[in-house]
Amino acid sequence: MARIEGVNLPINKRIEYALPYVFGIGLKTGRDILNKLEINFDKRVRELTDEEVAAIQKEVSTNYIAEGDLRKEIRLNIKRLQDIGSYRGARHKKGLPSRGQRTKTNARTRKGPRKAGSAVALKRKVTKK
Repeated sequence: MARIEGVNLPINKRIEYALPYVFGIGLKTGRDILNKLEINFDKRVRELTDEEVAAIQKEVSTNYIAEGDLRKEIRLNIKRLQDIGSYRGARHKKGLPSRGQRTKTNARTRKGPRKAGSAVALKRKVTKK
């Protein structure tokens, strides 16, 4: 089982598509790593030798920011924005979109599910006589 930056890669996938399971490594970066190390894209993770896994691990840890370090850096960047009191930091604190998207409709990913009864409370129920 290949373990890179603390992530177990799926053994049946091609290494090209398994590397993006590591946070901070996408398809392009994974292909760049494999090209540099001269590892065939078609190899499955289970077919990798220990030396190849060690070479990939070394390449990722020395030349790329991935997994825990990247998550930490992102969290610190958001905290910095909040501490200096910027508009973007305030939007992060409130859990709203910070890049100018509209919030009257949409924005459900950031705002969460709709609150029950927010617009319905204003309408009167029609009763039959």
